Amino acid sequence: MKITVNAPAKINLFLDIIGKLDNGYHSLFMVMQAVGLCDEITVEKSEKSGIFLTCSEEKLPCDEKNIAYKAAAAFCKKNGIEPNVKIHIEKRIPFAAGLAGGSADAAAVIVALDKLYETKLSEYELCKTGLLVGSDVPFCIKGGTCLSQNTGGILSPLEPLKNCYIVLAKPEKGVSTAEAYAAADSTYLYRPDSMRMLDACEKGNFEGICKYAGNVFEQVIEVAERVEFKETMRKHGCSLCQMSGSGPTVFALFENKENAEACADELRKICPNVFLTTPVNHGAVAN
Repeated sequence: MKITVNAPAKINLFLDIIGKLDNGYHSLFMVMQAVGLCDEITVEKSEKSGIFLTCSEEKLPCDEKNIAYKAAAAFCKKNGIEPNVKIHIEKRIPFAAGLAGGSADAAAVIVALDKLYETKLSEYELCKTGLLVGSDVPFCIKGGTCLSQNTGGILSPLEPLKNCYIVLAKPEKGVSTAEAYAAADSTYLYRPDSMRMLDACEKGNFEGICKYAGNVFEQVIEVAERVEFKETMRKHGCSLCQMSGSGPTVFALFENKENAEACADELRKICPNVFLTTPVNHGAVAN
């Protein structure tokens, strides 16, 4: 049996770093949104014992350094399964982009293995397994619109984001997440208004969400193209433009499809990776 799973990327409508925990991890307050840009992961049993991973993106490792491989190992260990599985990742989400592409792949592997081995785990149990390998993995399993707190293990569903159009622009150069957190730790950060953002999200207030959105990483991460991207997005009438995660991808929300298309077309002249997508109300889903 072959299981195919679509693994949506995510954007951060809100990201604040609450503090650093004793174990070295950071406690976060994030509003996360799944989007229609997806990797496709195929999982099937192998005749040989082990985990065998392939990927369409040659720059990504296909061994235990890959978070999807780690997810397979964690799932099998947690459920007492001797792994004999082949995994292929058809990569569409750019990596090192702040879009949780790796975490989405890991989430898809966990969802696929649950179906392949018929473990019939609850969403909570799947998310607990995901948290073993990455803080964004539980959200990538659950998807939709969520408040994510602490290290990603506390997820609260929010009112779905209204139908809109999302333009993603990812520069050629990526950003190191570790370096981004190190920079944040050594800088006094202006704190965005989490209370009003959460209130807007609960009410499904699109204008309020766009008004109170924020990402503290924009204060410490220099992305040379960000100013030009945002100028182009605003020129075409976006409701919000902001960096996602630790960057460098900048996204814009549009209520009007034609404006979003015009923005994407113009950005493609100066940016190698531009995508036009929409919000989705699910995470990793097996076909």
